[in-house]
Amino acid sequence: MGWLRKILAVGRVAEPAGEPPVRAVNPPAGVRGSLQIRHVDAGSCNGCEIEIGGAFGPVYDAERFGARLVASPRHADALLVTGVVTRNMADPLRNTVAATPKPRVVIACGDCALNRSVFRDAYGVVGAVGDVVPVDVEIPGCPPAPDEIVAALRSVTGR
Repeated sequence: MGWLRKILAVGRVAEPAGEPPVRAVNPPAGVRGSLQIRHVDAGSCNGCEIEIGGAFGPVYDAERFGARLVASPRHADALLVTGVVTRNMADPLRNTVAATPKPRVVIACGDCALNRSVFRDAYGVVGAVGDVVPVDVEIPGCPPAPDEIVAALRSVTGR
């Protein structure tokens, strides 16, 4: 029973929210403080995925700012794309963007998605995400920290 008392005494532990950021883009129609996001791994090393997991985990809790991961691009308002775009993922990425209802936001997460980083000259790489589909929001870093991911998502939701 001591653990129950401790839970009640400590309360919720989360990173402080801070001031709402300036909007990076105008949110898609129908987005009023919440954003349904489909994550697409176009060819990453999974470093960004670990940090995205941290951003949506209990400490940073991106959902409290209205950002939520969904399983289908048809249910999404935004795409969160990580990694360089490999030859095998160029068409699936284009198809995913086409399947996401308009208006939509495309967010490139990590240095690989922005500029190909260390994979710049790799034989299986088509290019950065911006070379394949239009990008609205960029999150730099290798990998970006969870608080940077949350700040970028907040710049879209406005919360």
